[in-house]
Amino acid sequence: MPPSPSRCLALIAGAACLALLAGCGSSAGSGSDGSAQRPASSSAVPVVASTNVYGDIARQIGGDHVEVTSVISDPSQDPHSYEANTQNQLALSKAKVVIENGGGYDDFIDKMLKSGGNSSAEVINAVKVSGRTAPNGGELNEHVWYDFPSVAKIADSIASALGKTDPANAATFTENADTFQAKLKPLEAKEAQIKKEHGGDAVAITEPVPLYVIEASGLVNKTPAEFSEAIEEGGDVSPKVLQETLALFTGKKVKALVYNEQTSGPQTEKAEQASTAAGIPVVPVTETLPKGKDYLGWMTANVDALASALDK
Repeated sequence: MPPSPSRCLALIAGAACLALLAGCGSSAGSGSDGSAQRPASSSAVPVVASTNVYGDIARQIGGDHVEVTSVISDPSQDPHSYEANTQNQLALSKAKVVIENGGGYDDFIDKMLKSGGNSSAEVINAVKVSGRTAPNGGELNEHVWYDFPSVAKIADSIASALGKTDPANAATFTENADTFQAKLKPLEAKEAQIKKEHGGDAVAITEPVPLYVIEASGLVNKTPAEFSEAIEEGGDVSPKVLQETLALFTGKKVKALVYNEQTSGPQTEKAEQASTAAGIPVVPVTETLPKGKDYLGWMTANVDALASALDK
């Protein structure tokens, strides 16, 4: 296991940290999943994204003019339990543009930026850019990358930040952002079609990751809030709440279960088993990009899978 954040940050304060860099694990990979990629030139803008979701969007907007490092890029890892390491700290200390989700999702980014003394980076907080806030009496759903209008705003912010760092290519970044935003429109159209055909249909979730797509598609989430909140926070679900959740499937009160594969455990597996046993389709989703996918292809597959499940 990599050192804990507090251990790494303490080491970074001294020169000894550099000797440990080779020994600390890195979550960054390479390719279309938005992880670290070979820069086209030495003048490429160094960009650090908290997850490969934002890393991929930055890559699509920046093209050969950016060198993107995604801190979290393992699709099998629960981002909520991620422990940052010294290699992440080094990348953040050199970044000109930083993209974080915000909303409490990836607080380690701000802490490491401060610890590394990088106060000059352009920092994009996706939740703040989205304008999404907690509903009255409720909690913020911080998973704004499942909200396509928010992602369009984030694309604009990335283009703007890159343009400030590399003014000579600002027009290219804006053009690429416009192209990316145009490709989001079919996804919104798919949601509108689901709403037209299935508006008001009930579904269940294991946690709030896909809720923005569900809401935009006119679907009703019937999952007890205590269940999905406990799963998201890594807590236990009470027997009463678990039974209420399982009854959604045994009683065939929902048409699909949208299942976050990155936070599966005994209780979510019981929900999946009950759904399958009742003949209710299970729609798997993830919080980060699957390997070999880009953002648009990934979200298209998610929305198509939801529509297909509802049509059964």
